[in-house]
Amino acid sequence: MIINPSEVSQGTLHNYLLSAVAPRPIAFAATIDLEGRVNLSPFSFFNVFSSNPPIMIFSPAYRGRDGSSKHTLDNVLAVPECTISMVNYPIVEQMSLASTEYGAGVNEFVKAGLTQKASKTIKTPFVGESPVAFECKVDQVIHLNRTQGGGSGNLVICEVQRIHIQEQYLDEAGHLDTTKLDLVGRMGGVWYNRTQPNALFEIPKPLRTKGIGVDQLPEFIRNSHILTGNNLGRLGNIENLPDIADIEKVKAEPEVSAILSGNEDRTQKEIRLHQLAKSLLEDGNLKKALKILLFRHF
Repeated sequence: MIINPSEVSQGTLHNYLLSAVAPRPIAFAATIDLEGRVNLSPFSFFNVFSSNPPIMIFSPAYRGRDGSSKHTLDNVLAVPECTISMVNYPIVEQMSLASTEYGAGVNEFVKAGLTQKASKTIKTPFVGESPVAFECKVDQVIHLNRTQGGGSGNLVICEVQRIHIQEQYLDEAGHLDTTKLDLVGRMGGVWYNRTQPNALFEIPKPLRTKGIGVDQLPEFIRNSHILTGNNLGRLGNIENLPDIADIEKVKAEPEVSAILSGNEDRTQKEIRLHQLAKSLLEDGNLKKALKILLFRHF
């Protein structure tokens, strides 16, 4: 299936984009108008783009049905500041309620039952229940479609002035603990996801190391019917292949010895060895898994 963006409706394109590009973090953005009235609204066209200076960008798009602007956009153009409060599972329903299109001047903090906490550097408050909140000055607003078409975005570029962190979400080293934060991400349609511990996994980042790459693995490993692309990616992250002496030692491992001494033919033994290696890889034992895969003389 191939889609030409210019040949489908804005609504159809919007649905494909938001379902495919997910999960997205949520900027729970608070702003004020010239009269000091507070507005609070969530936006999932959002991310952090720099730490020096600390820059976040979110995009309040013009409404798809009539091309009108949202109160958040009107406010940051009039008063160039905002707060961005992160959304975790304990406040996700209140966040959703705050997305209701109430009239100008209606305070969504009140409607959603959330606490306004005073900022230190700006007039706009942040969400007291949020695990992490940011006070921001709006550096500039970039309109992506000057004709103000429905669904067109407006990049609100924000420089962080202060960060508020609830200490219960820190680990012993004083860092934010991802498993405690329980942050919520936006999916397509009515769907969200939450970052609970059982949904999290770690991948070693090849920042200070240089993996050999999948292309340097032996062909019989690359063409394995047992190993997945993820398994090959983890194997390719190793810096060096083990030497022959280390590979030979692995046959003494109990689980390997049991396979080698079995009654299966060579093909079945190799399948079982690859299954064992796959299990070890998924448990994080990269070196042992690779030695088992390289041991073919049995």
